[in-house]
Order: sequence, then structure tokens, then C-alpha cells
Amino acid sequence: MNNKKVVILAGAKEITNIIYNALKDDLEIEKVIIEQPISRAKFLKRRLEKLGVWTVVGQILFKLLIVPFLRVTSLKRYKELKAEFNFDTTPIESTKVVRVPSVNSEQTKKLLKELQPGCVAVTGTRIISSEVLECVAAKFINIHVGITPLYRGVHGAYWALVEDNRKACGVTVHLVDAGIDTGNILERGIIEPTAEDNFVTYGLHQLAVGIPLLKKATRDVLENRVETKPNPEGKSKLWSHPTIWEYLWYRFRYGVK
Repeated sequence: MNNKKVVILAGAKEITNIIYNALKDDLEIEKVIIEQPISRAKFLKRRLEKLGVWTVVGQILFKLLIVPFLRVTSLKRYKELKAEFNFDTTPIESTKVVRVPSVNSEQTKKLLKELQPGCVAVTGTRIISSEVLECVAAKFINIHVGITPLYRGVHGAYWALVEDNRKACGVTVHLVDAGIDTGNILERGIIEPTAEDNFVTYGLHQLAVGIPLLKKATRDVLENRVETKPNPEGKSKLWSHPTIWEYLWYRFRYGVK
């Protein structure tokens, strides 16, 4: 029987609290290692190098103008879904939390070596280096808001709807490797957003479907009964945030909110 200890490796986001509170009664959560957000300057520098000025400007305008509008206009729906799915956002008890500058820091590797978990559950972090993945024998598993490898990166449900690919509008739990959402699939599920939903509420549906899948996958890892699933048919693609002009085009042309 494998080591039953679970470590959560996460970003400093509300989703981390929701996942921890959903798992803590069924699994032995040893620690929650939370990385600090990357600085805006470094984040923008990387984006500019990768995507170019025009795309990055469009993404910034989307986040500054469209996202706040969607949050205000869908606040009622957002609250309804959180209540419907029984999401518990209670802060994680301080004795469980360790904060690190990055998932790839020496501090993270040292902590994992000391804790020697049976499974590391990942959510909302930057890309994890091979050095961290190989520093302990545990399998790392990630809950990803998209159907991989078709919708790698971010906002997989939104992009699936843009492509009118509802059968691939969902969430995946997969093994973590050195790539970006390229690890072998453990579990996946499809969501069915309604006309009331939009860009800021799709993620709640994905989380509701994904948490039970994450629980199952974690138990399977701890019990050494991991079985991977074949990749869905289709082209693998890495997706980023929409630009303001992409969002407006898809909304008024195709009705994707």
C-alpha cells in the first residue's frame, strides 16, 4: 500500500481554498504549498516575447474592460453556482500552508523531499520544472480547465465553445510532465453551460465536474491503480487569453459569451 499523504501545489487563488476544502475530509492533506504570483513586469515581458505587442495589448484591454463588465453583470449567476455546487471558500488553516516564491524554487524541492507525499495535486501554478517533478517518487496530477491535449493552456471551455466543439468543452485530470498540459489523461468530464453563463462562470462548472475526478484520480494514485485514457481525436493546441477584438467578434458573430 502506498504512502497516503497528499500535498497540494497551488497558486494563491480562491480556487485553492475550494479544492482543499473539497478534498480534506476524504484525503490526508499533509501540506498546501502556495507559490507567490509572478510579477506583472516579468509576466508582461514573457507575454510580449512570446505573443507580440498587438496580441498582448488586446489581452490587456480584454482584462481591463471586458472581464470586469462580465463579473458585474454575472454576479448573481456566479453566486448561484457557488451555492449550487456547495463551494467552500473558507481560508485554509495556517498550519497547513507553506508559501514559496515559486513552485520551481529550491524551497519547494526541499519541502517535497521532507514531506515525501504519495501524490502531489496541482492547481493554478506556473509550469513545473523537471527538477521538481523528479525530486520525489510521487506522481504529480493536475486539474486542468480544458480537454487536453486539444485545449491546453487557459480558458479551454471558452475556446471549445468558440470552435463549436461542445463535446470537448470540459475539464481534465492528467499526470504532470515537463510540457504544458501534455501529460497522460487520468480522468475527464464534459460541462454543459447554459445561456446564463459566460467567460467568468464557465470555470465554476469545470470545477464542479473536476473536483470529483480529482478525488478519484488521487485515490487511484495512492492505491497504485492508475489507468490512463487515450487522447481524444483532434489537433493539440496551446491556447491563451482572448484579445478584446477576438472576444467581441466571437460574441457578436457566434454568440459565445
